[in-house]
Amino acid sequence: MKQFLITPSTGKRLIAKTLANHPAIVKALKNGTVVIVAGTTNGYVAEEILKTHKISNDFSRKHFFRGITMPPTKTVTGEGRLSDESKFPGDVVITKGVWQKGKSIADVVDSLKEGDVILKGANALDLNRRQAAILIGHPKAGTIGLALTAVIGRRVRLIIPVGLEKRINGDLNNLAQKLNAPGASGYRLLPIQSEVFTELEALKVLTGAEVELIAAGGVCGAEGACWIAVTGEEEQEELAEQIIASVADEPPFSSDFM
Repeated sequence: MKQFLITPSTGKRLIAKTLANHPAIVKALKNGTVVIVAGTTNGYVAEEILKTHKISNDFSRKHFFRGITMPPTKTVTGEGRLSDESKFPGDVVITKGVWQKGKSIADVVDSLKEGDVILKGANALDLNRRQAAILIGHPKAGTIGLALTAVIGRRVRLIIPVGLEKRINGDLNNLAQKLNAPGASGYRLLPIQSEVFTELEALKVLTGAEVELIAAGGVCGAEGACWIAVTGEEEQEELAEQIIASVADEPPFSSDFM
């Protein structure tokens, strides 16, 4: 068994590199549509998909989000939004291998069909139940509200890339009942049952070994980091070591949006 430390930014890159070769995504890139909804983790995913499949090299993660969580000392609410909305590039919509620049999920959701794929990030993760949830600030449930019309209505595949730093204790459905109750304030919460894809899934797919979360936390740049144990054949564990080493120098996420 080998142990590895994965920071949030390293985890985002690891998830992205693995999803770039996900069979459902590869098939949809060739025959259908892939929608990568803007978000910090999905910025890495879009980068890797566009690069791996030689679709484009000019994508930038810098403004690829609608809102991000910032320290309370940075903003009043802890939420960061673009001061200039014109900098938002739109979601990444790829149809039959062509990036439809400037398009968002709202532009294409009604045309999505079975075999297409939507990738949407999350804000909370229940590892035990393999369930994720999304914080809702929009009065019409935002991009996940749009996505679900295609996912539930037409069996479009939904994949949730989400880092282990977003894990929570408890049942997301119970938490949603509290946050969504009349009289409550702040964000609402929408639990989603879909294909959750974390660093654990990424390493399992890439190595075939057993992968477990064993500890977490750190300082001096390791805040939110996770200790991962990989148990398998010697060659599987060595492969995991090589994979982690290949993404270990990923710098922390940064943006000049403020």
